[in-house]
Amino acid sequence: VLYRKPSGKTATAKRQTPARLPGRYLAHVRRWRANGCQFVVEDYEGCRVADIRKGWTRAVQLAEKMAAEAGVNIELSVEASGGRKPITPHVLKHTAITWAMQHGAKIWDAASYFATSVETLERVYGHHHPDHQSTATAAMDSRVSGARP
Repeated sequence: VLYRKPSGKTATAKRQTPARLPGRYLAHVRRWRANGCQFVVEDYEGCRVADIRKGWTRAVQLAEKMAAEAGVNIELSVEASGGRKPITPHVLKHTAITWAMQHGAKIWDAASYFATSVETLERVYGHHHPDHQSTATAAMDSRVSGARP
């Protein structure tokens, strides 16, 4: 289980609820632990990242620097209304929710896992689900008994 809210921190509207780790991710976490990591998100010295926004900004800067030194061209932004915007943890959350919906996750489970309301999932991501409007189209395809063709 990944505990997103640090112990001792007051709960806020951000809901930082615990989430079960998928097996593939858990295998990485176990390997990191065996190699001496103490936190899921650490800085280069093995210390817990205190502010994810600052840590994220620094990680992007380091990735761009390393890519430039290796002669690799990377694009760490996404197309958005009004031009290109930097990739943020929120963009990655959006991508993960979209993929979960596309792979048929139950909305209630996804809402709990991603700490997002069921209403938001239905409104923003519901159309990505393979079952989206399936019963409505099935009803339209079926014949009403006794009706003429």
